[in-house]
Amino acid sequence: MDTITYFKERFEQMQADAVNTHIKSLRDEAFNEFSEVGIPTVKHEEWKYTRINDFFSKDYHFSTDLKEQSFKKEDFEAIKLPAHDEANVVTFVNGHYHPELSKLRSDELEIMPLQEAAHNEFASIVEKHLGHSADYHKDGVNALNTAFIQEGVFVHVLKGRTAKHPVYLYNITDARGGNIFAQPRVLVHVDENAHVQIVETFATIGADESFTNQVIEMAVEKDAVLEFYKIQNDAPNSTVVSTTHVHQVGTSIANVITVSLSGGLVRNNLNMVMSAPNSLANMYGLYLQNGNTHVDNHTVVDNREINCVSNELYKGVLNGNATGVFNGKIFVRQIAQKTSAYQSNKNILLSENASVNTKPQLEIFADDVKCSHGCTVGQLDEDALFYMKSRGIADHTAKALLLQGFALDILEKIKPGEIRLYVDELVKKQLNM
Repeated sequence: MDTITYFKERFEQMQADAVNTHIKSLRDEAFNEFSEVGIPTVKHEEWKYTRINDFFSKDYHFSTDLKEQSFKKEDFEAIKLPAHDEANVVTFVNGHYHPELSKLRSDELEIMPLQEAAHNEFASIVEKHLGHSADYHKDGVNALNTAFIQEGVFVHVLKGRTAKHPVYLYNITDARGGNIFAQPRVLVHVDENAHVQIVETFATIGADESFTNQVIEMAVEKDAVLEFYKIQNDAPNSTVVSTTHVHQVGTSIANVITVSLSGGLVRNNLNMVMSAPNSLANMYGLYLQNGNTHVDNHTVVDNREINCVSNELYKGVLNGNATGVFNGKIFVRQIAQKTSAYQSNKNILLSENASVNTKPQLEIFADDVKCSHGCTVGQLDEDALFYMKSRGIADHTAKALLLQGFALDILEKIKPGEIRLYVDELVKKQLNM
């Protein structure tokens, strides 16, 4: 049975057992979209440099079709982020939310299964914000995740409260018993005048193939602050398509930092939808890739109201046969006067076989704005390298120090101290320091 037919059979089985709800209707719409547009190929402009349709020819299964792996708490030891025991923990294994591996420590938060939130006092929030990312991704991958929303998570930050502990979001794939296709789904609602830090990470256990198609949507209300940190240091047998959708529905601040260090193929979609005046959005990314890895960062900043400010800086270092893609779009609607939007992508290639395709874009329909975009692709500064070597610093050490300095202005945006030190060590390891 081919993978597409397999998805269709599993979808029909799931819907036959489902109760008529908003989520069921949303799933129907999404699967119709998936059936119509299919899996994107390189003929799709947004996927021109990232080939994923080949992965769908492999024999993937949902975890429930295989003998359940005995994933235990001790398996967590190699995955845990620093200060894990002081954080709110949300754990997905093979796309399924596992409450027994999760922990709520902050009174300022409510965390529950998405299906439960769709039927209680949060039903209107779920109905309003769940699936909003589909407005920006007209492709079969995003639709496929929505079509199979089943065991997602809802995170609510209480009005006027600051979460004392960060939220650690683990996306774990247990590929010890077959090729796994996982689809985690999260909806976050940051209420008025609330503040939360969220740290997300990915990990694959086992030698079989894993494909994680993940979507997290976040709605940020008036006077709220969202800090979101995505750390990707996965296995070579992993494929990840991660969509992060931030909707600033009230005047707010949203900071998103994405660090991609390892993995087979990584595709990150990041949307910043600024629907309230005087909002601020900061987007920072760092990708250090080696070997045969591929990382693709697609970003969208949609300025829909006046006086909004966005800052975007992505930096990449590629070595070996690694390939990178950066495609950043800034939209300024006609109503969005006084917009200030800045975008920059800088890359260093360390080998003749490494490559990057970069495409910053602006679409401006207002006339009173300040916008800029640009990209650079180059090599290490030979003069700086010569100067350091002339002072007795070994060639390898000099290169690593220069690259660490190149990454510094991204790393310093990571505010949680333990996470900053953790990422620093990962970067040093990647640079063989």
